[in-house]
Amino acid sequence: MLSYGDCLACRQHLACENDLMSDENQIVVPASFIAPFVEPGRIKPSAPREVIAARYEFCEDLATMLTEHAKTKLWELGVTGADVLERVHRGLVAEDAGVTPAEAEWVIKRLAELLGWAQCLPPSSQVR
Repeated sequence: MLSYGDCLACRQHLACENDLMSDENQIVVPASFIAPFVEPGRIKPSAPREVIAARYEFCEDLATMLTEHAKTKLWELGVTGADVLERVHRGLVAEDAGVTPAEAEWVIKRLAELLGWAQCLPPSSQVR
């Protein structure tokens, strides 16, 4: 009598299920984050999925961590949300910040979204 794992089709199905449940398949990277990795005239990103997913996780964590900092600066300095986002952006584009300019812009947009400050972004969605 065959058990569930003895059948070749069952083993392939189990392997497929394990692949689907791996950590890298649990992360959904938004198109807005992938876009800077796609060169003009191309349809595939210039970096492997693992690299893009790792950078996305880093940037998402960074945006999340910056929410408290941004709220504090808004209160401490008595400035607008747009001013806070601009100041944070200047820090992110500094040479040793650890993010690319495109990632810095994405982090600021995500930070604005997390804080409900999307209206504070410039209309062109380019942070100065």
